[in-house]
Amino acid sequence: NDTELAKQWYQRRVRGMLSFVIDGGIAEATLFLQSLKIFALAESLGGYESLAELPSVMTHASVPAEQRELIGISDSLIRLSVGIEEPEDLIADLSQAFETVYNKKK
Repeated sequence: NDTELAKQWYQRRVRGMLSFVIDGGIAEATLFLQSLKIFALAESLGGYESLAELPSVMTHASVPAEQRELIGISDSLIRLSVGIEEPEDLIADLSQAFETVYNKKK
């Protein structure tokens, strides 16, 4: 049964949420997200696939900037939801996105 096999595989994988602040501002955060090849841009995190978002312009866009800053949501805060893809592939995707941002700044 494919459904049962998928459930077993999914349960063995470690999934979770990760938030971090990228050096720079909205330009660097946007470039990072645009550079991702596996992580998909989405406002709703927590699916089976790996997802990424920039809360300041997505989920919290209607919150005034001053209030966002008070609650820790800067223009450089990125949130990731880790899905069922191979960990090595996700690490490689994040690495190449970081390289894109930081090589461009040089």
